[in-house]
Parts: sequence; structure tokens; C-alpha cells
Amino acid sequence: MKENLTRRNFITTAGVAALAGTLVAPVAKGAESGNKLKIIGISCSARKGMTTAKAVQAALDAAKGVNARIEVELIDLGGLNFAGYLPTPPQDDFAAILPKLQDPAVAGLIIGSPSYFRSLSSLCKAFIERCAPLREPKMLLADKPMGVVAVGGFRNGGQELVIEQIQTAMLCFGMIPVGGKPPAFQGATVLSTKDDISDDELGLETAKKVGLHVAEVALRLAPKAN
Repeated sequence: MKENLTRRNFITTAGVAALAGTLVAPVAKGAESGNKLKIIGISCSARKGMTTAKAVQAALDAAKGVNARIEVELIDLGGLNFAGYLPTPPQDDFAAILPKLQDPAVAGLIIGSPSYFRSLSSLCKAFIERCAPLREPKMLLADKPMGVVAVGGFRNGGQELVIEQIQTAMLCFGMIPVGGKPPAFQGATVLSTKDDISDDELGLETAKKVGLHVAEVALRLAPKAN
């Protein structure tokens, strides 16, 4: 009887372990080579090169380190001139951004926004609205992961609300909202103190974990190499 129980326990334990390994199989650092996968980060702050851009870049740097197939690019909207949605898009600074997002190599996005009055920036809203051509005639961003980096002047300055607002909007593009790994379950929440995020170790860690998770999901969803 004791022998049967021991054998049963072994079989049960082995089965559970095998299932767990299937569900959470890690992305190997040296995974098979293949076509390049581009993760684009968008800094939706009017202040070029400042805290939001730096936080998004931290996420991109982490994403790039996941696998040799991952390429990253930061699009800093600071200083660019474009408005929100119009039935006939004008010829403004957004015209140079759209082709980058239409690139078939794009495998995921990381969108960063400052928190203004506990909401996403007007520039971020305009950016999302102008991405409308990515929905028709084909959903070009569908089934691709996207993460959010939110920067605020206080630890609880509305960053979670900004993350939720951006994730909700990008669901309209068929994208898959991706949080970070603990403690960045929803996304990256970064604290800016006197225009500096370098001392916010916790916030930068959440940004890095969002970048890691977006890259890992992009790899798992990507078609196999040719």
C-alpha cells in the first residue's frame, strides 16, 4: 500500500511539474535566431528628452536584453507638431511617425505618458487618435503586446489611471495589454522629483520589468523564423 501511494505521489508531482513547465516555459537568452522583432517606445511628453523619455528608454533597454532578435527604437514626440484625429489627416509631423508603426517588423509597443491632472497627456491622446490608420483596412497592431510607462510628480500621482486609460484605448487596436512582473503588475509607475527619475529605484525597476515582459510576450507570439 505504501509503495502504491509513493508511486502515485511521484506520478502526480511529475505531471504537475510537466504542466507547469509547459505553461511558464522561460524565454531562453539564446533562443533560436530568426527575423528581427522591433519594440517601439513612444514618449508622449511635450518635453523632449526629459523624464518620460528616459523612463521609456529604460524599458526599451531591458527589452533589448531579452533576446538577440529584439530591436528597439524610441520615438520622442517632444517638440513635434500634430493634432488629434481628423477625417483627412493633415501633413504635419505625424506623417513621419506613421510609417514606422506600419512596419511589419513591429512586434510590440511601449507607450509612455506623464500624468497630468491624473490623466494621460493631451499629446498622448492625440498620438493614439492619429494612429487610426493602423486599424483600417487591416488591424496592423492586432495581437501584439503593449506596455505602459506612466510618470508622475508624486508616488500616487495618478500613474495607475494613466496606465488604465492607455491600455483601454489600445484595446481598440486589438493589442494585448501587458503589465510588468511583480511589483509592476499593471505597468510602470515612475516618480519624477525635480525633473529627475534617477533616484526612483522602485519606479525604474517597474519600467524595466514592463520592457522585459513586452519583449518576452512578443517573442512567444512571433511567427517562427524563416
